[in-house]
Amino acid sequence: MMPRRTALHDEHVAAGARMTAFAGWTMPLHYGSQIAEHHQVRRAAGMFDVSHMAVIDLDGADAAALLARVFAGNPAKATRGRAVYGVLLNEQAGVIDDVILYGRRDGYRLVANAANRTRVLDWLRAGGDARIRERTDLAMIAVQGPNALHAFATATAEDVRGLATFATAERGDWMIARTGYTGEDGVEVLLGGGEARELWRSLLAAGVAPAGLAARDTLRLEAGLNLHGQDMDETTTPLEANLGWSVAWEPPERDFVGRHPLARQRAAKPAKVQKGVVMEAKGVLRHGQVVITEHGEGVVTSGSFSPTLGYSIALARLPRAATGDCQVRLRGRQAPARIIKPPFVRRGKRIHT
Repeated sequence: MMPRRTALHDEHVAAGARMTAFAGWTMPLHYGSQIAEHHQVRRAAGMFDVSHMAVIDLDGADAAALLARVFAGNPAKATRGRAVYGVLLNEQAGVIDDVILYGRRDGYRLVANAANRTRVLDWLRAGGDARIRERTDLAMIAVQGPNALHAFATATAEDVRGLATFATAERGDWMIARTGYTGEDGVEVLLGGGEARELWRSLLAAGVAPAGLAARDTLRLEAGLNLHGQDMDETTTPLEANLGWSVAWEPPERDFVGRHPLARQRAAKPAKVQKGVVMEAKGVLRHGQVVITEHGEGVVTSGSFSPTLGYSIALARLPRAATGDCQVRLRGRQAPARIIKPPFVRRGKRIHT
């Protein structure tokens, strides 16, 4: 099966992007320099084509009841104009996907990871009788960075500086949300494919540089944000993935899928949890490397060189009691590292100690 192309594919090719296969799509990996694109987002403004994400509209009389069953966050917070981050759990409390749920006038919009599109759609359809429609007609552009809102206003005449974090504004067929995946300020815009091409060109003219998947990954890692399939999956609970904060335990009578095994783990406390690791010694932290602590071994789930900090950082599943100094196995040697509480960078500045 040939990879799908987003509505912006030709724009990427024209900009000289190195294209790669990702989750069934052909996507830009970078436009010449992953590091330059990373710094552009941290220091000014960059934009990402995230049209490969699964966009799903839910409405009908049973939509709220369906979400109350399958969404471990609080779907009641997804009122019109508000968004909520949360997870969908299986019966064992493993994470099917992490999603953003948007409240709308006549229902909800859910954005899930591209690699989990079929799994999420099947899960929702099996969970109730709500009307569920995948919006394959929509594109999605994320504009991120300290200058993102100003550049967006320049390109569109839409001043969204008054929009609160995780709030949305609908302008005709556009949905503008003040969300993102980089640890920077910015907006994500859902709109039709033809309009997306026009917006992309207008943002370029306003000085916003395109950025690819590679920079998106280092940016989200610096921000301490999880990637499904690496930092969590259907064998990992939100308590083990540092996502316990996203679970809504109240009201106690809401019996969402996975609640009971998750409650048992919450009472017993998970043996291993997600923490941050920094390594200022030579070398790069990578997925799968063993981390040795005074309380036993753990494993790196996501790791990379941090362009902002100038050394290697990682998210790792470690023994719950592990703190302080540790060692990481790097190609036959052990390198000194340190356990910290993520995130590593916020608004372009180091924040870990």
